[in-house]
Amino acid sequence: MALRPLPAGFDGQGRVIGVFDSGLAGLSVLQAIRQQLPQADCIYVADSGHAPYGERDDAFIHDRSAQIVRFLRDQGAHLVVVACNTATAAAIVEIRQQWTYLPIIGIEPGVKPAVVGSANKRVGVLATPATLSSLKFRALVDSHATGAHLVLQPCPGLAKEIERGELDSAALRALVDGFCAPLISANVDTAVLGCTHYPLVRPLFQAALGSGVELVDTAHAVATHTARLASQLQQPPHENTTKNDTWPKTSGQVSLFTSGSPIDLSRMVHCWLGLDLPAQVLPAAT
Repeated sequence: MALRPLPAGFDGQGRVIGVFDSGLAGLSVLQAIRQQLPQADCIYVADSGHAPYGERDDAFIHDRSAQIVRFLRDQGAHLVVVACNTATAAAIVEIRQQWTYLPIIGIEPGVKPAVVGSANKRVGVLATPATLSSLKFRALVDSHATGAHLVLQPCPGLAKEIERGELDSAALRALVDGFCAPLISANVDTAVLGCTHYPLVRPLFQAALGSGVELVDTAHAVATHTARLASQLQQPPHENTTKNDTWPKTSGQVSLFTSGSPIDLSRMVHCWLGLDLPAQVLPAAT
């Protein structure tokens, strides 16, 4: 069934949105969601203690994703955004089957808008090795890359380096420059930032590729889709779909949890969202 247009004036009132990523990078998605739904309460989980997912196997990623979705649901989330390309590719089909009553939104590299917007139809895709090797990504390419030449560039170690929080270090610049070199040689005019970590260092990618290369990420599109689904929920979703709860009152609060360093998460939230919030340690059972 086709989604209805987003109602005019819908600000997320009453909705609680769970967002998780393998680390700090999903904050770019959280920021976009808060811009569109300022009255929705948001719960953000950074699984930094197990990052980066892009260098883990699918079974591990699925297990972590399932545990975090359960935690977010227990915290009251009405829908969940998987703000991680790797987790979307490796686990979203299974976790949607597990929580059929709970809307779960994934993220994927912006191949379609990149191909549409590319003048010379030469597009680079920078992503984790796990994302580029996934069946979901291959299906995405088959569906939307017809007539374009894609340069698929795995970026092992880049997400982990970004997680360190030094976003202008010499080591980070060297990694970005090295991964961008094949795209420059291929004369791409558009590059997809195919991991939610990468927009955190967008200026480094732009400097390495040059001002003539358009950078594409999908945070805004994911936020719009989240807003549309949130507006169309008829009642708070539960395992027992006959339960007729009313929507809670919300005021745009943000709760933060991490399996890594709460100080690092709070610092990045201040940097990206302009919020001074304490982060909590994710319960050990999660």
